[in-house]
Amino acid sequence: MAGPAGGAEGRWRPPGAASSPARSAAGPQSSSETMALKQVSSNKCFEGFQKVFEHDSTELKCKMKFGIYLPPKAETGKCPVLYWLSGLTCTEQNFITKAGFQQAAAEHGLIVVAPDTSPRGCNIEGEEESWDFGTGAGFYVDATEEPWKTNYRMYSYVKDELPKLINANFPTDPERMSIFGHSMGGHGALILALKNPGKYKSVSAFAPICNPIQCQWGKKALGGYLGSDASKWEAYDATQLVKSYPDSRLDILIDQGKDDQFLSAGQLLPDNFIAACTERKIPVVFRLQQGYDHSYFFISTFINDHIKHHAKYLNA
Repeated sequence: MAGPAGGAEGRWRPPGAASSPARSAAGPQSSSETMALKQVSSNKCFEGFQKVFEHDSTELKCKMKFGIYLPPKAETGKCPVLYWLSGLTCTEQNFITKAGFQQAAAEHGLIVVAPDTSPRGCNIEGEEESWDFGTGAGFYVDATEEPWKTNYRMYSYVKDELPKLINANFPTDPERMSIFGHSMGGHGALILALKNPGKYKSVSAFAPICNPIQCQWGKKALGGYLGSDASKWEAYDATQLVKSYPDSRLDILIDQGKDDQFLSAGQLLPDNFIAACTERKIPVVFRLQQGYDHSYFFISTFINDHIKHHAKYLNA
């Protein structure tokens, strides 16, 4: 595996800027116009580039990394952006190294961004104590409780800070943006789409946590980040949010492995979400995949279907 091509900081020059498009593909160029990005790694992949960058997050008050795939089309024009949110214990690496999405993203001309799942290194007491809360388990909420509320603001990071950063540094079309994710990240993708009508052109998920106020993962995370008043949790629960979604212009695709151990354990609860969507006449394609579990083997099997789903709505 190629080693990191680190050190390049600053801005990706969009086509038409001083540097040539061919040079642009190497990564951001120096400029004081935008927030500094430090390139951690860069690997050519299907004629595009899979990169990882680090930056200082104002929302999370720590250094954060994100993976970004830049398709060949990004050298000559602006591209739509598809955001991926990963699940519990993951970093930006899991999706970019295991999902195998890059070929389809290259073919459809999609920039794909995969952020980390939580703040890192904040030195908060208890953040390393369990795998399903704290580090690697930001749950895509804005925490309101001490000691989490200063740093654990993944909802606002994904909704606002990260897209602004991406749009300022890479050749994106800010009007064409979609979102998808897995497990905790599937929950994140669904709530971001449902809480922000019209912001995302499409949404999909693999084995999402659909009704966190009713499962143990959700109760632990939402209780810890938002406090004991369970009525406040509903603002981050897809099954609750869909009940008040203002219209039906949101086609949702969900793949769920039938042999997923967390499905049988009652952590995911997709039936509750499907019932709420049906009642509100919101279109959802739910595919229960025989024999598949919760792993990236499952994700990699169906990832091309999800890329095509988003490409259709992004007009890619």
